[in-house]
Amino acid sequence: MERSITLKRNREEPLLRRHPWLFSGAVEKVSGDPELGDTVEILSSKGEWIARGAYSPHSQIRVRVWTWDPDEVVDADFIASRVSTALHHRELEENDENVQAYREIHAESDMLPGVVVDRYADFRVVQILSAGAEQWREALQDALVAQGGCKGLFERSDLEVRALEGLEARTGLMWGNEPPEHLQIQEGDLKYDVSIRTGQKTGFYLDQRHNRQNVRKWIWGGSVLDGFCYTGGFALNAYRAGASAILALDSSEDAIHQAAQHSEINAIPGGAIEWRVADVFSELRKLRDEDRSFDVVILDPPRFAPTSAHIHKAARGYKDINLFAFKLLKPGGRLITFSCSGGVSPELFQKIVSDAALDAGVNAQIREWLAQSSDHPVATSFPEGRYLKGLVCTV
Repeated sequence: MERSITLKRNREEPLLRRHPWLFSGAVEKVSGDPELGDTVEILSSKGEWIARGAYSPHSQIRVRVWTWDPDEVVDADFIASRVSTALHHRELEENDENVQAYREIHAESDMLPGVVVDRYADFRVVQILSAGAEQWREALQDALVAQGGCKGLFERSDLEVRALEGLEARTGLMWGNEPPEHLQIQEGDLKYDVSIRTGQKTGFYLDQRHNRQNVRKWIWGGSVLDGFCYTGGFALNAYRAGASAILALDSSEDAIHQAAQHSEINAIPGGAIEWRVADVFSELRKLRDEDRSFDVVILDPPRFAPTSAHIHKAARGYKDINLFAFKLLKPGGRLITFSCSGGVSPELFQKIVSDAALDAGVNAQIREWLAQSSDHPVATSFPEGRYLKGLVCTV
């Protein structure tokens, strides 16, 4: 019997508009006893074929769509073709000698749901985050090896989303040479030591690559506060832009230690950047109470809202840090603020920042909207792919 999913009445519209997720609430009937990761046919309430996708009985996202073409068979050749297309779209990054780390496959936006591949010099880091991607793990590995250009594939399938898919976490060498404990990459005129084994995400925040460079145009001397600095990307670029005093905060002692090492690697004089281990929420409040002020404040916090269920709590967190940031800015100062929470829409984030300015008693202007780097594309039918939002505001 054919493995298939039949939809409830009037639940076809998102799929017909090529949104790649089918939620459990839209399912009327499951036929053919599909197992975790199996390919299933998606049928309308009238039995008409709509799409073909990967079944995940444990997840609210019950099916992730592979294809809307009835003649396209999901097999190893299918995976290889999708991998080849995604990497072809990264020719801009591949041919840029100043870019050694970038995203090669961006999951749903590259029509490979649950597959993330990041390139770090001679190594690729792979994340397999969905049941369907897990089903085709070997085919994915073979396709990446066939593309050449790297010494090894290292897997970082260690995100919590795998548990929602009914999968255990997995980390380790997939193929080729073991990566070094620290791998040095070049980004523009700066070098970074990246741990693809243990670092955040796949080792580095590649989605902020454009923004780390872009921030320089908003800094012309003066003082900079970098909140949630992690390993120092924005602070280092602020120094290169000519900032005269930089205070960088992060709650992770390991991150601050690595940030200080990045200063040394890039021959930045000792004391040019003050690296401080601190809870950023508390430290912003403390700086306000000390009547400190800055020409530029940069806020790049971790994800406050992993899902829409966390939006209310996340909104309070974003409101608080941006409120303090506005109060710490000198007249004419610039706030560069981000949210990477997928559950917070660009419109909501703009409203939160606007409300923070109002409560801070400042007149603020949005000078620029920021987003993830171009190697993290957003499919036109999948707006959820636009998870990183940023604003540059002046007061």
